Amino acid sequence: MKSIARGGIINGVAPILILLLLGSPAAAQDPKAKNNVIENLALCNGIDRTSPELQINGCTAIIDLGEHTAAAAIAYNNRGNAYAEKGDYDRAVQDFDQSIKLNPTNAKPFNNSGVAYSKKGEYDLAIKNLDEAIRLNPNYVKAFANRAETYQKKNEYDRAARDYDEAIRLEPNSKAAWNGRCWTRAILGQLQAALEDCNKVLQSEPTDAATYDSRGLTYMKMGQFDTAIDDYNSALRFEPKLASALYGRGLAKLKKGDKVGSDADISAAKKIQAKIDADFTRYGVQ
Repeated sequence: MKSIARGGIINGVAPILILLLLGSPAAAQDPKAKNNVIENLALCNGIDRTSPELQINGCTAIIDLGEHTAAAAIAYNNRGNAYAEKGDYDRAVQDFDQSIKLNPTNAKPFNNSGVAYSKKGEYDLAIKNLDEAIRLNPNYVKAFANRAETYQKKNEYDRAARDYDEAIRLEPNSKAAWNGRCWTRAILGQLQAALEDCNKVLQSEPTDAATYDSRGLTYMKMGQFDTAIDDYNSALRFEPKLASALYGRGLAKLKKGDKVGSDADISAAKKIQAKIDADFTRYGVQ
């Protein structure tokens, strides 16, 4: 599964209502405490994106105040986002769970938890959380796209395509959804429809590596190996370590009789993603 287009969409930080915390007795009596609260709120809301640690520290300070359930629920969600950015999905899930306990009607931590579970390879739990996010907010485009990606990982491509259809219906300009559906349709063998989806993305986003990669797969399955190599070259120009583009280009070169070039690309791809050959077998390309 590609990491760029199909990495999951975690919701950005949600603003915390500053007045909730600034109205606390401690902040009201101590101007220094009030300034500290403002600083930690800004960090928890992600004002400084140089390091997830800064966001974690800010959110932890808000949580440790032990006041105002609404603000704490958002702080747990935001801290979970920061842990997810670090790749610490176990802690991320724990924080999203705490956010859900404090505010079970907010769809965002359910979506974010679903993404984290998907990253952990726990796809059934991911879908359970994403189902709940969509139940709470039937117009939640990101949750549909994330559930589609998780269905892709479960090799349930028909379900993935339906979720991408819904995401596109709700947000016709969602490039991630159009690219995801291109990839899914290519795997399903709906090649002309896949090309149309990828072309739509590239008309407005001509530097998107993941979409060139998806279109490369489509051309591969069409037997248009030169065109596939061109697209894989474009993908790798923008993202040199995109394993699926390296592997796909290697297969296309092999089909054209370039075994030396093929071996180099496939070897490079396997160093990045060891089992990528099994992925391409599932995609119907060998």
